[in-house]
Parts: sequence; structure tokens; C-alpha cells
Amino acid sequence: MDKKDTVIFDLDGTLLNTLEDLRDSVNVVMQKYGYPVHSLEEIRTFVGNGIGKLMERSVPGGRDNPDLEQALSDFKRYYTGHCRIKTKPYDGAVELMRVLSDHGFKLAIVSNKNDAAVKELNDIYFGAYTKAALGDQEGRARKPAPDAVFAALEQLGSSKGQAVYIGDSEVDHETAVNSGLDCILVSWGFRDREVLERFEGAVVVDTCEEIQKLLL
Repeated sequence: MDKKDTVIFDLDGTLLNTLEDLRDSVNVVMQKYGYPVHSLEEIRTFVGNGIGKLMERSVPGGRDNPDLEQALSDFKRYYTGHCRIKTKPYDGAVELMRVLSDHGFKLAIVSNKNDAAVKELNDIYFGAYTKAALGDQEGRARKPAPDAVFAALEQLGSSKGQAVYIGDSEVDHETAVNSGLDCILVSWGFRDREVLERFEGAVVVDTCEEIQKLLL
């Protein structure tokens, strides 16, 4: 991998293990409407394309369910207030950010999670190291579209040739490809290693220390 000075991270499944809070928030909404609740493994397969798609996959009937829009609104409100009950950084994630920042890297987070939750979680865990944290906003296409990545690069004063994108899913790989960035995929997130190894051009790592070795 060519020398970089900018790193853009996915959030869920890459820096933070958010799965239990996502599951619990989805299931609060499912119970409100009398729908079946979902297991952690089910939610693991539902995430990656934003909370709209998460709820579409969670409610019976998906897009055809007349409760979908209200259920999504209920989820946004509940999750924003309960997004860090069980959520915690993956082992080595905060240290990785610190080391990269100390070595002069410009760091950002780009996520399909709703923007308010992204900014809150970034402020709590990574705000000392990041210069931008972008979540899903109305009027900006979500990943795998490159729009949020390009917005982050502009905020950082960086170009795509200087940057690498780090994520944990097929959505993150496609985002990197669409943005013209090199890609690192982590095996500890929401997709299994054998899935990640199928994506051409991506480097798959098992620890934060491996990321440091690749970038420093």
C-alpha cells in the first residue's frame, strides 16, 4: 500500500461494537408494534446499509409494511437516546486512533448511522483524534455512494490519493471502490473473514496492530 496521510473509518463493526444496542433498539420497536423480535445474529446480517434498510429488513413485509416509516422514526428517536448502553470500542481501536494521530495522520469517520448518533459516539470515544465525523444526512447519498467520503476529504483538506478507507463489510469495500480509495477490511466486525476475502483489492486484517504496520 502506498504511503498515506489520511484515514477514513467506518464506525459500526470497525471502531465500535454497536450490535447489542442496535438489536435492543430494534426490538423495542418490534415489541411496540407486536412484531417478532430479532436475535443478535439476525441484526448482524441486517446492518451495513443504514438504519432505513435495517428497519426495512426488521419489520415483517419490509417496504410493503404500512408501519415502516413510523417504525423507522421510533427507532431513530429511541436509538439516539440509547446508543451507548452496551456499545464499546473494539480492542485496540482507541489506541490505533491515538497512534495514527500522533504520527500526523488526518482522521475521519464516515458511517451510514444517523448523523446525531455518529457525532455523539465520535465525541465520546474518538473526538480527541478525529477532524470530521459524518453520518447519514438528508440530501446526501449514503454509502456505498462516495458523497460522504468526498465531504470528509474536503473537511480534512485531503485528496483520495492520500487516503485509505477502513471498514468491515461489502458496503465499505464498495464505498472505497466508488471513492477511489485503497481499502482495508477488518475481520472482527459484522462480516466473516471468508466473506471479506472475496473482495478484490482489499487488505483484510485481524488486529489493530496490523493496521498500524500497514500505515506507519
